[in-house]
Amino acid sequence: MRAFSVIVLSLAAQAQTPDPQLEKAVLAHQAGRIDDAISGYKSYLTRNPTNYEIRSNLGAALARAGRYTEAITEYESALKGAPTNVGIGVNLALAYYKSGDIPRAADELIGLQALAPENPQVSLLLADCWLQMGENAKVAELLRPQEEKNPDDLALAYLLGTALVRDGRVEEGQRLLNRIFERGDSAEARLMLGTAKLNAADFAGAMEDLAKAVEVNADLPSAHSYYGQALMATGDTAAAASEFRKELTLNPNDFTANLNLAVLLKQDQEFAEAKTHLERALKIRPRDLRVRYQAATIHLAEGRVEDARKELESVIQEAPQFVEAHVTLATVYYRLKRKEDGDRERAIVERLNAEIQKNQPKGEKLP
Repeated sequence: MRAFSVIVLSLAAQAQTPDPQLEKAVLAHQAGRIDDAISGYKSYLTRNPTNYEIRSNLGAALARAGRYTEAITEYESALKGAPTNVGIGVNLALAYYKSGDIPRAADELIGLQALAPENPQVSLLLADCWLQMGENAKVAELLRPQEEKNPDDLALAYLLGTALVRDGRVEEGQRLLNRIFERGDSAEARLMLGTAKLNAADFAGAMEDLAKAVEVNADLPSAHSYYGQALMATGDTAAAASEFRKELTLNPNDFTANLNLAVLLKQDQEFAEAKTHLERALKIRPRDLRVRYQAATIHLAEGRVEDARKELESVIQEAPQFVEAHVTLATVYYRLKRKEDGDRERAIVERLNAEIQKNQPKGEKLP
């Protein structure tokens, strides 16, 4: 799901009177000479601008060259000529996906679901997008009916099991995990098991399974990200940062790796790089409160107190129980010489902490 499906027309699919220049472009594309293919497709389209198939080819070539913004433009133009073409629609969604606009990719895939509800590529890619956006319940709702029809599809089982585990439905996820283990020990199974242990605060157990996952398959999506979380939870921040960077090398759009690496960079006062990762995280999950809170703390550390105030007030308006945000906002108000507002925030913090302590199970310490 992390590779582009490239639509390349065979020479036999061209017009009855082949265009020599187009033939060269298609052959160049197939041979991996992408710059030549792009040049050839563009030249052909100046003479045949309504050929949506070749415009889609151009989009695929541009995407392969990493020029996703241009690819999106070509795919959208191609879809005007073939609005129900699922293949072009998938490629458009993938271009958004690869450019980091996961929500827009999901929107495109939702539309494709109506056109091709049984298309497994559409379903799995949409599930992958929702998983990255933290929409675990949506993943379960989408994939559960398909899993019942396709019990041997391990990719589907992995996505569904991961969503269930991350949503706290560990027993349901364990059933799918066992199905994967039945095929032998695997990085995917270790990742799911490690994620479950991480969610249960069994950090030592999580580290063991997640270390095994990255050892077996260093390219497994999310494995380095979750291993980094386990390392971070045990205080090994240097190793955690290294794992987050490895994840982002594989997938620059991993939300958790971007957010947590930004937190570690902020601690080291590497504010510029930290903000870059927060911006990418926010692009994946727009208006995420954790990202916005971290951005506000960086504003404060840089002396941009008024910017910090605005962001924190916005966060608290949406999440009035966010204790850390109230604590930081109190500090901001005191910096701004607004003692009455600062005192009010401190009182709110005391009340919220008292409520948390009251609701805490007896004998269990606050985190």
